[in-house]
Amino acid sequence: MESHKNCSRVQDPYSLRCIPQVHGASRNAWLHFRDIIETEINSVTDNPIIINSELTISGGSFHGQPIALPLDYATLAVSELGNISDRRVYLSLEGETNGVPKLLMKATGLNSGFMILQYSTAAIASENKGLCFPASADSIPTSLGQEDHVSMGSISGRKLLQVLDNIDKILSIELLCAAQAKDFHNPMQSTPVIEAIHQHIRTKIPHIEEDQPMQDILDNALALIKSGELIQVAKEAAAKNALPYLGEGVEHFENY
Repeated sequence: MESHKNCSRVQDPYSLRCIPQVHGASRNAWLHFRDIIETEINSVTDNPIIINSELTISGGSFHGQPIALPLDYATLAVSELGNISDRRVYLSLEGETNGVPKLLMKATGLNSGFMILQYSTAAIASENKGLCFPASADSIPTSLGQEDHVSMGSISGRKLLQVLDNIDKILSIELLCAAQAKDFHNPMQSTPVIEAIHQHIRTKIPHIEEDQPMQDILDNALALIKSGELIQVAKEAAAKNALPYLGEGVEHFENY
């Protein structure tokens, strides 16, 4: 309570306070999606199904609905990771944290700082929202009405891949903003894991002091996200400092 006397910011916005709930919901969606895919990819989809010389069954085992709905659900779950990430990028630019300048750059004025990067995350997050409309909600009869309801799961899959690609871009920008913001807190230290991650980022991406073309820097950040090497850095730092890396349930995600 003492630290918040005359403080206009008693609580953090939801995009910070509610990370476990929002990210956790998307993780749960992933677990459901994985279970359905593993079941269906090993299922019989023939029509008719030849059981033996005496039994043949005609049916709709080929219908893609069991996969189409989870694909749409997964698209929404992934999109939300980008949506909340964009909110955190925006907050990092506000200049409301002591010592961290607006737009994450001291010499603003002629310099726009990281403003345009947040334009990008906002645009990509908005695009993802449009892609969240479920393809499986639509179906147009074909084949003279014989095929009058189909899953449209192939469209669901294409949209999911596009959103996944977009999310990598949003997260790479959040990575840049978070690393830049942390620089302004020096010489204060965070946890050993966060410090190790930040140091690794700085071997690939410099602190930025003035406006410049960002394409190469963005490409480096995107490569860091896609490579998964930051996860390895976190694991090694946790082991070195005898810290738990992740809690119960990590085995569900470790190999995916």
